[in-house]
This record gives sequence, structure tokens and C-alpha cells, in this order.
Amino acid sequence: MRTPVTIIGAGLGGLTLARVLHVHGIEATVYEAEASPMARMQGGMLDIHDYNGRLAVEAAGLTTGFRDLVLEGRQAMRVLDSTGAVLFEKGDDGTGGRPEVQRGELRQLLLDSLPAGTVHWGRKAAEVRAGNEVVFTDGTSVTATLLVGADGAWSRVRPLLTAATPEYAGTSFVETYLFDADTRHAAVAKAVGGGSMFVAGPTPGQGINAHRESGDTLHAYVEFERPLAWFDAVDFGDPAAAAARLAAEFDGWAPELTALLTDADSGPVLRPHHTLPVGLRWERVPGVTLVGDAAHLTAPNGEGANLAMLDGAELGQALAAHPVEEALAVYEEAMFTRSANPVDEAVVMESVFGGEIPPQLRALFDELKPGN
Repeated sequence: MRTPVTIIGAGLGGLTLARVLHVHGIEATVYEAEASPMARMQGGMLDIHDYNGRLAVEAAGLTTGFRDLVLEGRQAMRVLDSTGAVLFEKGDDGTGGRPEVQRGELRQLLLDSLPAGTVHWGRKAAEVRAGNEVVFTDGTSVTATLLVGADGAWSRVRPLLTAATPEYAGTSFVETYLFDADTRHAAVAKAVGGGSMFVAGPTPGQGINAHRESGDTLHAYVEFERPLAWFDAVDFGDPAAAAARLAAEFDGWAPELTALLTDADSGPVLRPHHTLPVGLRWERVPGVTLVGDAAHLTAPNGEGANLAMLDGAELGQALAAHPVEEALAVYEEAMFTRSANPVDEAVVMESVFGGEIPPQLRALFDELKPGN
């Protein structure tokens, strides 16, 4: 297959697809709404799993560069209760299957692996019309022979394939950062440890996830199971007042945990969770498909970036091996099957714990399963 591919979105899924196509000698053009690679922060750390994300890295021929990005020691993990007591702790001996990298650095690795001019910055898609015509907000347009929507939750390409739209999942994260943690936030840094920390509270749907990023930075996601309207009463324009209001929902929790809200150096920033229907499928439409969140958006479960990259890699490999429509059908069938069952407990447990989940964590893991 040598048909040029037009990709909307320069996230990890779209860039992985572009890179795998390049490896196989297939031309790709990527259109991205952001003005430049540094237009905004690219989020925090990602654990790239040996059963999906790492396969994509290998298909892209970037294993050596990826290894150079891995932050040593960050696979260490702690599980606490709301009092700060440690329920489970696991060090990082270098043998785990979920190495941690900074999302921005991984994105840059992919960008640097593409020919100059592959990504067209500042080209935001306003509408995609029948016939694969992409109309940009600046009034220009392109018509693609083969169009791939890698443009995330609110994809402009998706309506060519399905009328499904994201719906609020009932939960939201509030995101914060603490800088110079070991010196300025010593108690919090001690609670988080050297890698990641998870706290499940006594109230279902309420918890705190935090991890240590590069340098001396702590990055936290505080989970709330609340209607979107509940957050309307929180004044996010006043960070101190918002943090105090949100922390009040964690009354009785250890102060070194609630300090991830009250002592934050940035934010808090609201991150609502939206989902597409689990197992979403569509009839084959010639010349167009989707990867990543555009195809199978779910609430955060640790798999999203990994699955987007695997989608991109598998689509690229299929296009290199088959005629266009056969390739799209092969890719979509595998992707539909995978997205209908996004988390295989046995595979995840082997990757995280090296086997069976410890008994003291069984109840916590059951609470995190989809539908609970």
C-alpha cells in the first residue's frame, strides 16, 4: 500500500501511526491544532506496558530511544489507606513491565523520528465532510484519499463513521503539581515515595493517585464521583479557595494526603471523564478510520495512551501489508475486539505485581473494575 495517509491529530496515536508508516515507506501528513510542539504541557508520566505500548514502540523502531527516556525507580508503588497507613509497597528492581516516561518526551521522540514537515502545526479541523474533506478553522481545506482521525475525545472525523458522542462518566479528576517536593513538601513526598501512590478512601469513587515525576515534582490526580454540576460551586479561578473546598470532601484523611490539594503549587485543574459506549463499532466506510480516544474513549484506567499507540502501530502495519480497504477492515476488527475488553485482569496483574494480586488489594482492585 502506497496511498498517502492524512492523519488528524499529533498525539501519541497519530504520531505512532505516522512513524510506522514512515518505517514502511508510506507517506503521511499530520495536521495538528496546537501551534507548536511546546504550545502546552503534554501531561505527566506514562507507564508504557509490555503488552501494548511497548509493542508499538518496537513496531516504530524506537526501542533504544525509548529506553533512554525511562525514569529509573518510578515503577515503585505504594497503596495507602486514608489515614496514611501503608497497605502494600513494592520497590522497582528494574524488572517490571511498566517503565515510566514523561509524556512530552515520548511525544518528542516520535516527532524527531519523522521527516521534517510531516506535522503541520496550527491546523485545527473545524469540520470533516463526506468525501474526506477536512475544513480547517482558517478556512482552508484538504481532501484525503485515506483519512485517519487521531483527534481524541471530541473527534471531528468520528461523525463520518458513527453518531456516537462522549458522555460524562460520573467521575472527574482534579489535577495538581507540587514542586521541589523533598524540600518544600517533605511529608507529602515521603507519603508518595519514589514512584506512584494510590489511596482508596472509605467512600467509593473517592481517591488520590500521585506519582513522582522527573526532578523533584509530585503530580496528583484527586478523584471525585460527582455530577458535573457539583463543580460549578467550586471557584477554580481562586486556586486557594478551590483547594480548600475540595479538600473539605476528604475530612479525616491524613494531612500529608490532603496536602496534595491544599499545598499544591499549580491548579487545581478540573479534568472531567467522558466515555464512548463500550464496544462501539461501525460499518466499514471506505477511506476513513479512527485510532485512540477518537475510537474508544474511556475513563482513565492506565491503558489509554498505550492503546492509542498500539492502534497506530497496528494500523500502520496493516496498511503496509494489505490493500487499503482490506487493511482498514483487519485493523478495525482487532481494535473493536480489544476496545470491548480494554483491561485483562490477568495480564495487568502479571505486569504490575508479577502474578496474582496481593490479597490485601483484592477489594480495591474489584472496586476499580469497569461498571463498579
